[in-house]
Amino acid sequence: MSDIAANWAAVRQRVDAACREAGRDPAEVTVLPVSKTFGADVIKAALALGLHRFGENKVQEIRDKAAALAGEKIDWVVIGHLQTNKAKDVARLASEVQSLDRLELAEALQRRLATENRSLDVLVQVKTAREETKQGLPAEELPAFLQRLRAFPNLHVKGLMTLATLSEDAGEVRACFRQLRELRDRCAAEGYELPRLSMGMSGDFPLAIAEGATEVRIGTAIFGSRSYPAK
Repeated sequence: MSDIAANWAAVRQRVDAACREAGRDPAEVTVLPVSKTFGADVIKAALALGLHRFGENKVQEIRDKAAALAGEKIDWVVIGHLQTNKAKDVARLASEVQSLDRLELAEALQRRLATENRSLDVLVQVKTAREETKQGLPAEELPAFLQRLRAFPNLHVKGLMTLATLSEDAGEVRACFRQLRELRDRCAAEGYELPRLSMGMSGDFPLAIAEGATEVRIGTAIFGSRSYPAK
């Protein structure tokens, strides 16, 4: 508990410092704690600090943790690539999806949300990185995709998300974030309200903040090193 409290305070201080360096108000940037691979006991410690939104890559983890933490007020945020066959669980358990990147996923979510009589905040994930392994909607397809999403009343589009390229070249990383902001601005000029930009993680969030991020996704700096099962 004390480690997580100290880590959270340190992360928030670093984010605030990055905001001031960029000439921005720290209140403009939120931190999404990424709890993937960490158990319910860790999340309980974070809840005691007043945190209630947690980013997860896998729907199975959300399902397991939601069961273990039944009764707690938690907003689960899907940040990983999402398969359409997981739409049922997402529609039932998640409060937000930041990785919406294709029409068939939007259709699957809309069907399940209508059945559950729920709505869901979504961010469109845009591919700005050069790596083929990175997911996301091609940038040139964004305006048409946003137009199609207007037909899905249970999906509330709030903004955009991206993963920057993995590079030691700060200029190349920053270019990914700049591209997302410029895409948002062009779409805003066409009548699409996209106030949120989720971009930046532990290794690159100051660059993301400098380019206009409204949310950064931070995991190990808050919860510690992850232990992945051997393949």
